[in-house]
Amino acid sequence: MKPDPKKNADSFQSNGWGAYVNAEIKLPATHTGSLSGLTFAVKDVFDIQRETSGAGNPDWLRTHAPSESTAPVLLTLLENGANLEGTTQTDELMYSLNGENAHYGTPINPIAPNRIPGGSSSGSAVAAAAGLVDFAIGTDTGGSVRVPSSYCGLYGFRPTHGAVSAEGVIPLAHSFDTVGWMSLDATILRNVGNALLKEKLLLKETTDMKPFSHFFIATEAWNLPEAEDRSILLSKLHQMEDWQPGGYETIDLTEPAESLADWSAAFRILQGLEIAVEHSDWLTKESPTFGPGIAERFEWACSLEESASKAEAELRARVRSNLVHLLGEHGLLAIPTAPGPAPLLGLKGPEAEAYRAKTMQLSCIAGLSGLPQVTVPALRPDGLPIGLSFIGGTNTDLKLLQWTAKQFAKEV
Repeated sequence: MKPDPKKNADSFQSNGWGAYVNAEIKLPATHTGSLSGLTFAVKDVFDIQRETSGAGNPDWLRTHAPSESTAPVLLTLLENGANLEGTTQTDELMYSLNGENAHYGTPINPIAPNRIPGGSSSGSAVAAAAGLVDFAIGTDTGGSVRVPSSYCGLYGFRPTHGAVSAEGVIPLAHSFDTVGWMSLDATILRNVGNALLKEKLLLKETTDMKPFSHFFIATEAWNLPEAEDRSILLSKLHQMEDWQPGGYETIDLTEPAESLADWSAAFRILQGLEIAVEHSDWLTKESPTFGPGIAERFEWACSLEESASKAEAELRARVRSNLVHLLGEHGLLAIPTAPGPAPLLGLKGPEAEAYRAKTMQLSCIAGLSGLPQVTVPALRPDGLPIGLSFIGGTNTDLKLLQWTAKQFAKEV
């Protein structure tokens, strides 16, 4: 059915933590399986038969019809025994990392209510972090699962690009878009991965499940957090057997005279070009109303000239080739997930832009390379969560999730 945008906005903050767009959408499991008894929520960008995805914007909701079928990734979860309970809030057309929606409000970060939840999978992160569901599904193009997972104290996963079907998902930038998931429990995170990745990757993984044996720390990435947060994350890392001093190699990711800021700029331009191709016709036809920041991003994306992106495309190809070669099937790269804890609600101006820029420098590493990344939670002395991430080689998703569950299964 097609919900009314005004009613949708009015009811948004009346349900649990502001996480849900429609908590009444429920789909029962269709079979028993490895996820039996678990509940999940899904970002409001996935097709659900006879429902309309709103993508965080009333004009998108108004101008689109109900879906004729349900996205395959959701069907797979139902077939493995999980029960869908509600659709969740997103930043407008997934084009933000904050989780602050001018139309529907901001979901409440359960661990830090005075701080943003992160986006664009904000509602999914909040639903999982508040314990409203066992796990939640989101999308991650530029960090939209990893960043809110870090801000809300969750385990979160972005798979190898293309490893999980994005059919029936509203796109943002197709060559970066992934379907990701998050949970308070590392074992549940792994089990969801087993269900979603099994068909495509199980044969490869079961024939080569040798443990990770090469471990790397990226200098440029670890220079981005403040000293206190860097110390906390490194302490957590060094508590792990594989990452004790002498067990890993410290490396520079970027070429001389290059920086992660250059990588992030290339990512932003390539992503923007794809966004313009995907959405410019709708933007021209409907002249939608966007909240602050979102309108400017779409305007900027539509101003880009594809002919000027040769250098960015070459950088992307080089980054991907180098990282795929570095990590192979048995390497892991450790980086902070974000520069620090979630920013305060309503943060604007140069400080907000500087923090976003640092966040994108971290999240673009997996984005440009198309590699899988898992983020695990750590806590500062003041109780604020921060995230520690591990990036694996192409299609090492199941091994990475299994390794994470083994390392952190007792941490919730």
